[in-house]
Amino acid sequence: MNILGISAFYHDSAAVFLEDGAIIAAAQEERFTRKKQDAGFPSNAIQYVLGESGYSLQQVDVIVFYDKPFLKLERILESYLSYAPRGICSFIAAMPVWLKEKMFLKRMIRQSLTEMGFEGVKKIPLLFPEHHLSHAASAFYPSPFEEAAILTIDGVGEWATASISKGSGTQITLIKELNFPHSLGLLYSAFTYFLGFKVNSGEYKLMGLAPYGVSGSTRVKKFKEIIYTRLIKFYEDGSLWLNESYFSYTTGLRMVPDKKWETLFGFPRRNDERDLRPEQADLALAIQEVTQEVVIKMAGHARELTGSDYLCMAGGVALNCVANGQLQRENIFSDIYIQPASGDAGGALGAALAAYYLSFEGNRRPKTDSVKPHLCGSTRNSETATFPSLVMDEMQGSYLGPSYNKESIRKALKPYAGVYTEYTRPVLYEVVAGHIKDGAVVGWFQGRMEFGPRALGARSIIADPRQSDMQIKLNLKIKYRESFRPFAPSVLWEDAQEYFGLKHPSPYMLQVYPVSEEHRNELPAGFDSFDLRDKLAVERSDVPAITHIDFSARVQTVHPEFNADYTSLLQAFKNKTGLGMLINTSFNVRGEPIVCSPADAYECFMDTEMDVLVLDEYVLLKSEQPKWVKKRIFEKD
Repeated sequence: MNILGISAFYHDSAAVFLEDGAIIAAAQEERFTRKKQDAGFPSNAIQYVLGESGYSLQQVDVIVFYDKPFLKLERILESYLSYAPRGICSFIAAMPVWLKEKMFLKRMIRQSLTEMGFEGVKKIPLLFPEHHLSHAASAFYPSPFEEAAILTIDGVGEWATASISKGSGTQITLIKELNFPHSLGLLYSAFTYFLGFKVNSGEYKLMGLAPYGVSGSTRVKKFKEIIYTRLIKFYEDGSLWLNESYFSYTTGLRMVPDKKWETLFGFPRRNDERDLRPEQADLALAIQEVTQEVVIKMAGHARELTGSDYLCMAGGVALNCVANGQLQRENIFSDIYIQPASGDAGGALGAALAAYYLSFEGNRRPKTDSVKPHLCGSTRNSETATFPSLVMDEMQGSYLGPSYNKESIRKALKPYAGVYTEYTRPVLYEVVAGHIKDGAVVGWFQGRMEFGPRALGARSIIADPRQSDMQIKLNLKIKYRESFRPFAPSVLWEDAQEYFGLKHPSPYMLQVYPVSEEHRNELPAGFDSFDLRDKLAVERSDVPAITHIDFSARVQTVHPEFNADYTSLLQAFKNKTGLGMLINTSFNVRGEPIVCSPADAYECFMDTEMDVLVLDEYVLLKSEQPKWVKKRIFEKD
């Protein structure tokens, strides 16, 4: 049974190929087109996953799209009718697209595949599972759990904005759902908009800004009270009701009425990205804390309804790493599995899996040595602690994208006359670790590209977390983005307990944990009253470049079972410095997708102030490259 899964036409299009339920390949269209969150038909991603599988499209048994367009159209039409005559401008803008494209999605998909040169497309069946089923399937079926509660939270699918299901064996049963317009994801996006970030892509920036607020302060408490009394009603089961008079996404072309929110919170919508004030950070913290409280309530209710010891999560809100970390520490469940591609790209995977197990009654493979529980009963001994062992889940570390051999890398470098030195492993790890120890910023390009929003050591920019100026340097000279943005650590699993007190692996960088007390520095007197940029300058720990303003870090634990090359590099760095940790940020610059090809990597390397580029076993030093005319013009923060 060969299945092609597709997500498209909203944002973050992607394609996935399954062979007898096994995930063969997955990729987002943006990585090939270089258009961030590309919503177009994923022609390039489809070509890639078919090529990786070795099958032609004619050998595909079924194509599965990640939601039901007619059900979504029903929701849109009913919403407009409910609010008429309000929303006429939005209606006029939306309907031509729906009438031309989305109402005739089957025809569009077949036509697009035919235009790609494929024949016999009409003979291949097309299936359309519901949006939240696709999300739920993307989390449960690759997870190590035979039985689990499933919590899906996002902006909106067709009607559902949050849902609780139970997964058991090959079956997923929907138990309860919250429907549009009442949505935790849209509530968070409304604050994303008001605080000056782009909806559907800037939510993680809002999460990064929140720790600059003063927790427990009078203003944060006031903002939370306004949210709870004026904007939403919040119930014990985690459901919420939004006061629609303060939101315009149902009828307008923007998330909220700006003037009304300005009166409500006492300051105008942020328009200048360089303008960051304490009240904005406090509002970001307030909505982040509200979000965490809602997620924890929803998860607790999921436990009550299902009786499950395990939880699987997906949907855009499942990428809120701060809420995930807090939920993990609440110990409501024995363990939590979060789909690393929890957004709409992962819907392509979930749609394909739902078809395989629910429509075609596929069998889940037994949990052998190659696929065991995310948190196992076996242990790993250490002088200071006992660690649960980790082995591969069915996402294979999320390394599901294209890889490039050395010959293809050499060919890619020829047009640029790129100068490189080749090192065999393990010399490569020693050389690169030496550069990092000496303060270099390194572009690290190895193996198959990651599927999902996180760079996990295949397409990463890495550096030394001990250097106090590295966060600002990376933000301003490499990433060309807001200086307040934090960076994540990649840490060897055996060192994770010491630095972060982890009891569970975090291989997909989807949870935030506090830096251990013994590694923190004491904050100066009056720290809470410091300007935001002055706060940023304070060294908060002995690994300052990855320690956020509230002593937190979005942790990736690194394991040889997932990525042997990256593990070896971290070990080489530890041998030189005593620290088994590196800064890990995605290999891209602001406004662009993560690099996919060696050419993408070289151009990004030369356009920024990176010092070293590693392509497989080839090491390129910036100082040795030919003269370069920058292809990108960046506006620094």
